[in-house]
Amino acid sequence: MNTIPNRQVICETLLELAKDDRDIMVLASDSRGSAAMAPFAKAYPDQFVEVGIAEQNIVGISAGLAHSGKKPFVTSPACFLSMRSIEQIKVDVAYSGTNVKLVGISGGVSYGALGMSHHSVQDIAVARAIPGLSVILPADRHETKRMTEALVKHNGGVYIRIGRNAVEDVYDSDDYEFIIGKAVTMRDGSDITIIATGETVRVALDAHEELKQVGVSCRVINIHTIKPLDEAAIIQAAKETGHVITVEEHSILGGLGAAVAEVVVQNHPVPMRIVGIPDEPAIAGKSAEVFEHYGISSSNLKQIALEMLGKQE
Repeated sequence: MNTIPNRQVICETLLELAKDDRDIMVLASDSRGSAAMAPFAKAYPDQFVEVGIAEQNIVGISAGLAHSGKKPFVTSPACFLSMRSIEQIKVDVAYSGTNVKLVGISGGVSYGALGMSHHSVQDIAVARAIPGLSVILPADRHETKRMTEALVKHNGGVYIRIGRNAVEDVYDSDDYEFIIGKAVTMRDGSDITIIATGETVRVALDAHEELKQVGVSCRVINIHTIKPLDEAAIIQAAKETGHVITVEEHSILGGLGAAVAEVVVQNHPVPMRIVGIPDEPAIAGKSAEVFEHYGISSSNLKQIALEMLGKQE
């Protein structure tokens, strides 16, 4: 079982890249510890800015640094970064076309026991509605490393959401190319497609294995980039499998499921189900408990797939 959280991988990758790129900068909102950025601050104090608990300011400062030719990475809890500073993200980053990477840490229900004030299950809906802002959720440590390397080279505003704890690997290694906006078919299948993002990719892969045991051929697609969306992969899956399930650590309103549905209904309508957090304050509890409560589980995905296909175990 992997014990390295994605936030640590981002720090380690930026530490390595900053050796040769002095324009890389990291900003924290009294969050260097929770963002696992203390090693970067120690190694490159001149490339680290501690803003304190001031989310609006951290976005504005990062936009100014980007205008000066720097490559700022903002690290702040997703629940605060995506809500408190959304106007600055919209105007200073997206509308102004600045090269700012906004890393929302402890996203989704990572702060499970702290309840709605600390959950971030609306951030994808808000972020993807802002013109000029890309949205990415890496699935594991390997994808996080490749994503970070790609983001250093990428010019433009991006909102990245990662969880707090280590997650089980979905890739065998980081020996592959990460392309922003390009979905990854993790498993092929012809009966039904499960589309996932971020930490739910592991759930989808487990559901694939359970469905395989009962004779169902399930395709699994990892849409790490929700915006720009790989519409071609979605349309192809709808045409070739005829059924689509989406699963996400986000509200069922406006997130991955909504984005996929917008593509499916306008190009190749097929039966579809959206699995995520319903339109209510998510319960408080450990992440695994919240996932299980709302059916973000391989067993629930399996049952939904069987129902959609008119099959029984």
